[in-house]
Amino acid sequence: MYAIVKTGGKQYRVSKGDSLKVEKLSGEIGSSLEIKDVLAVGSGDDLKVGTPVVENASVLAEVVAQGKAKKVIVFKKKRRKGYKKRQGHRQEYTELKIKEIRA
Repeated sequence: MYAIVKTGGKQYRVSKGDSLKVEKLSGEIGSSLEIKDVLAVGSGDDLKVGTPVVENASVLAEVVAQGKAKKVIVFKKKRRKGYKKRQGHRQEYTELKIKEIRA
């Protein structure tokens, strides 16, 4: 069984036991989290698609880690103008482990 969930403006395909990194969510390490924005639930050929979300469906996940991703360098330059700008950015993330899919 799998589900397509929406969190942090992105969509993820998850199954029981999967581990994924999403945009930062509030929650302590070890706490459980319920994602209610389930766009689709399926198993094999049976697929239930929501409009926009599936009624009474949710995904139960456990917070495994909170952290920061690797640094991304943002470099801007305008040629022949002497303009250069260099910035770094580290996106915060939450790592989740999927425990259960409720349909």
